[in-house]
Amino acid sequence: MRPGCIRLRRRCGGSALSNDQGPVRALIEGRPVLLVIDIQASTFIDDSAVRAIDNMPGYADRMRAARPVIDACHATGVPVVFVQEVHRPDGVDFGRELDGDEDVHCLEDKPGTALAVQEMDLRPTDYIVPKRRYSAFFGTDLEILLKGLRAQTLLMVGGLTDVCVHYTFVDGHQHDYFCRVLSDCVAGSSVAAHDASLRAMEYLQTGAVRMSDEVIAALTAKETQTGAEG
Repeated sequence: MRPGCIRLRRRCGGSALSNDQGPVRALIEGRPVLLVIDIQASTFIDDSAVRAIDNMPGYADRMRAARPVIDACHATGVPVVFVQEVHRPDGVDFGRELDGDEDVHCLEDKPGTALAVQEMDLRPTDYIVPKRRYSAFFGTDLEILLKGLRAQTLLMVGGLTDVCVHYTFVDGHQHDYFCRVLSDCVAGSSVAAHDASLRAMEYLQTGAVRMSDEVIAALTAKETQTGAEG
């Protein structure tokens, strides 16, 4: 099996069995696109003990860990899409979002709602998709953008693992994209929630949960292969 590839598995009676007849999936299938999900200024300027949304320990460090992945995408010509949660100041578009543990957050007139431009090196050639709900697909033009980019594999970094990353992953899966979540570049509302969501995403696509170093290596290898073919 090629390095970075994944043998699909079938389940029988609750046990995972090797499916030797199933296709072998590469870490990156076809054209990749990086989704930077909700890495916003508040992550780096708000060190309050009590936040509008709970963050697991080490949250900001995990967001910073996304920067080398963004750099690798910029270097290899992989499109980078910054997803930004933003709500109107009067809260009219929150819907049921405040019925759980989350307090008011990401109001469009607050400095912390801005994207972390410097920390993540957002460039004019990158794309920005604002959203009002957890999933980056819900009520946005993301699907139109991805079709225009001819995306096949969605690489995901950001937060929260158990909320916006998870919901975006599920919608990407149901739109038939190959989805890869970089486990060291995402963080949840708690460690338990983070771990549970990673397991849930891995259940949907075997090999979905990856580390940033192997993704960067795959991006570099793919660029080298493409250059050689060209």
